[in-house]
Amino acid sequence: MYRDVSSCNTYNYGDALYWNARYVQEGGSFDWYQRYSALRPFVRKYIPTSSRVLMVGCGNAHLQMDVRDMSFFEDESFDAVIDKGTLDSLMCGTNAPISASQMLGEVSRLLKPGGIYMLITYGDPKARMIHLKWKVYNWKIELYIIARPGFEKPGGCSSSMKSYLEPVPITDDGQLPAEFVLEDPDSHFIYVCKKMNDMDENHIPSYTLKGDIL
Repeated sequence: MYRDVSSCNTYNYGDALYWNARYVQEGGSFDWYQRYSALRPFVRKYIPTSSRVLMVGCGNAHLQMDVRDMSFFEDESFDAVIDKGTLDSLMCGTNAPISASQMLGEVSRLLKPGGIYMLITYGDPKARMIHLKWKVYNWKIELYIIARPGFEKPGGCSSSMKSYLEPVPITDDGQLPAEFVLEDPDSHFIYVCKKMNDMDENHIPSYTLKGDIL
């Protein structure tokens, strides 16, 4: 029901064989979705330099592990987990909702209280919040929207950094407001999920969008 069919029609992103073949063809290092220069403000704001960080989705690196079962690592062993497109790939595979819940459950287990799961994805709130806002994760979620690299506003005006760093409220159920219009229809969404302490009785699930309303 919640498989990202529209984003999976061109390539079989949910198949490991596809990725193995692609990495053979495209050797060397490269960045998915966004370059670090664009993500730096978010990383520096939410992830201290002393943090122990897990990057899920090894790309063409040597360490390989199934994100649905990361039992190699102990509970609450990371300060932050960063995901650039790994959840997106799972959402293109078979049994996508089950795979997503398994992965996100493992991410939650590995994070220390106060830790950050930073998800960079093509999935808008309608496609992603259904998976992220489960109470068992106890995440306080903020959402940012960033145009794809090289995107220019109509008229040749480049998209400003200030715009995607400013907060915009979203609906009570974590969705974009009806009047919200994306500058770039192929924007990336950055979900910053903070694991709240189980003992924090004052915590109320919170959803904040950061981006542009035109």
